[in-house]
Order: sequence, then structure tokens, then C-alpha cells
Amino acid sequence: MPRRKRRAYPSDLTNSQWAVIEPMIPDAVPGGRPRRAPKREVVEAILYFLRAGCSWRLLPHDFPPWQTVYYYLRRWEREGVWARVHHTLVMADRERAGREASPSAAIIDSQTVRTADQKGDSKATTPARRSTGASATS
Repeated sequence: MPRRKRRAYPSDLTNSQWAVIEPMIPDAVPGGRPRRAPKREVVEAILYFLRAGCSWRLLPHDFPPWQTVYYYLRRWEREGVWARVHHTLVMADRERAGREASPSAAIIDSQTVRTADQKGDSKATTPARRSTGASATS
């Protein structure tokens, strides 16, 4: 399908990047209303939105309508499309870097692991004392 003429944005995909992602983006549901916006334009609008951090209503007018872009972002998120795209890209990047596609080990930072949510004995803590020397009214 020929691409619509529009301004190029820094968040746009190259043809080789689109070739990797395109098979993972679902086609329109058969029997449903035909999709008016091309898949690539929707994906590039989503990438623009995420990169720019703008409001949905501030999405440039040369992209599909913001309601359409929002619908597909949420739908594909529910269907796990973005998780599959992310996983595939991470695996490809690891292979490109000469590492195994799937990591064989993980690191857990001990400062981010939650401890038990139990309160200690109230007698174990020392009650706060008020300094009489620091107060101007005492």
C-alpha cells in the first residue's frame, strides 16, 4: 500500500524497522468495518505520541484521528501485541550484540525488594523527646 505524503517525524520507522514490526501488528478483523487508517500510520502516530509526550488532542493532523490512534494503542495493549513486539525487539538486539537471545541470569537489587509489612513491637522504639532548650515558650 503506498504511503500517504506527510511530514517525516524523528519517531517514524525506517522501512527495515517496519519490516520487522509489521507482521506482529494484527490486520483488520474480517467481517468488521474496514480499517481506513493504514497500520503503519497508526503505529507511527503511537510512536510519535509516546515520544512527544503530548496530549492526545495535540497529535498532529497529518496522522490518523487521535481517537483512532488511541483505540488501537489500547486494543493492541490488551491483546498483548506490544509485549510481543518488545520481546522480539529485545531478542533481536541481544543477538545483534553477540549475546544469547534469552538471558540466562537475572540480577535483583536488594534495596528494591520489599521486606515484611509487619510492625515491630511498639516498646522497641524510643519515644521522641521534646527539647526544652530549643523552645522559646518553655
